[in-house]
Amino acid sequence: MSTDVFPGIRLYLMRLVCKQSVLTLKELLTGCLSSQIKKATRFYVKAIEKSSPLPIISQEEVTRHRSLKDGVWVTYQGGVYDITEFVSIHPGGEKIMMAAGGAIEPFWSLYAVHNQEHVLEILSEYKIGELKAEDLKKQSTFKSSDPYSSDPERHPALRTNSLKPFNAEPPPEILADSYITPTAFFFKRNHLPVPQVDPDLYRLHVEGLPRGVLTLSLEELKTRFPKHTITATLQCAGNRRSEMNKTRQVKGLNWGFGAIGNATWSGAKLRDVLLAAGYGPDVAQWARHVQFEGLDKEITGSAYGASIPINKAVSEEGDVLLAYEMNGKDIPADHGFPIRVVVPGVVGTRNVKWLGKIVVSAQESSSHWQQKDYKGFAPGIDWDTVDYKSAPAIQELPVQSAITTPAEGSVIDRSEEMLTVKGYAWSGGGREVIRVDVSVDGGKTWKEAKLKSSDKEGDQTSPPLGRAWAWKLWEITVPLPPEAQELELICKAVDNSYNTQPDTFGPIWNVRGLLSNAWHRVKVKISEDDDEE
Repeated sequence: MSTDVFPGIRLYLMRLVCKQSVLTLKELLTGCLSSQIKKATRFYVKAIEKSSPLPIISQEEVTRHRSLKDGVWVTYQGGVYDITEFVSIHPGGEKIMMAAGGAIEPFWSLYAVHNQEHVLEILSEYKIGELKAEDLKKQSTFKSSDPYSSDPERHPALRTNSLKPFNAEPPPEILADSYITPTAFFFKRNHLPVPQVDPDLYRLHVEGLPRGVLTLSLEELKTRFPKHTITATLQCAGNRRSEMNKTRQVKGLNWGFGAIGNATWSGAKLRDVLLAAGYGPDVAQWARHVQFEGLDKEITGSAYGASIPINKAVSEEGDVLLAYEMNGKDIPADHGFPIRVVVPGVVGTRNVKWLGKIVVSAQESSSHWQQKDYKGFAPGIDWDTVDYKSAPAIQELPVQSAITTPAEGSVIDRSEEMLTVKGYAWSGGGREVIRVDVSVDGGKTWKEAKLKSSDKEGDQTSPPLGRAWAWKLWEITVPLPPEAQELELICKAVDNSYNTQPDTFGPIWNVRGLLSNAWHRVKVKISEDDDEE
């Protein structure tokens, strides 16, 4: 029998216990409640007792409950909880709805205040079942002709741009809430089905060097080479494409401003592996590129591939990793398990996932994604005149910033008097963001935001010159203009080479909608305080 036999009684009891926390259940049943409430309460308690053990519920069923109309269900450590009644009294407001239909752990890792005993006690009141074991282990035995049938599960809060291949970004309002982006909410950019890789059978092949092919197992990669950790931001070349689309139609996934994330990455340095494979001064005479090939393949059998300049690959300051950990844990399937290349300061597409092969070469990768995509063109070039050979492949990205809160179209209560604006800023090539300018009047006047270099309060640590791989979060609080009914908020970042963002998208428009980094603009309205009437 469901524990929600009498949701009204349950809510009544919950509110009464909140007000009279010293009362026991026995006192509630024998106290001054009406006979009808007593009778219903006793029936409710018996229903709970009879319902043990709790029913087994599938993730598919949980996912169906993502609204107040259908119910709001979440999972936590194998349990399923119906928190519909709690949504209206949640201290964090409607952000709890982003967890609807999925796991709540990623949100609790982001908002660590939840990791307290009394919060767990509140949650326990809403438990309705246990998650199906197969779903809990995230092991799928289903196979079909669909090459995407074995793709991993994703958190339902992600904003999906395409299902096959899967591409999604986090809810924008939480993007700048944590300096380190929780793995579950890190944007997903896949070009092909996610490959299934057995870590025990995995082998990495390093080719193109005088000593022949060097083959490494995952264990050898972990034990033969020192482990290095960096914090680095990855950004898709199409981040903020949706804004460029408004200027003139482009081709590509309609990314918002969430195709970016900041994580800690651990693994072996690419430099160390290349040296072990025979890279030296003689090779440096002719080598110009390092090619990467993934284990994700098209139906034709051709693999995803990309390449980076040899100087970036072998530089001690380049910090290129063959990463096997993300945010302190094994890299998950969507992000390249068991090994991905992390090329800090360089466009995300060169950070090849599910790495299977490395080739030192005099030529760039011949891959489609190196030769006929991810290149920038002049605004006057269209699909009839584009010549991919005429432009170099994108490597380092330009300076970027965006406003994450408040959201476009938000209504600000004038009685609050002050407005807090938050966002992120980053620049490619290891260039450090040194300033973020914010305007609340459409660019007429500007104020400088406070930058944040970590989750530590007041931390203003600067990275070594040329190795600023991670983003800066920023924040500013300003008074609401007394007469304004609508505000146009704008942000623009400046890096330590004094590069700044262009004010509009027209001059940087290109057919693929790449390198979209014009000033970010958000319009909000101000509501009048009616209390004076």
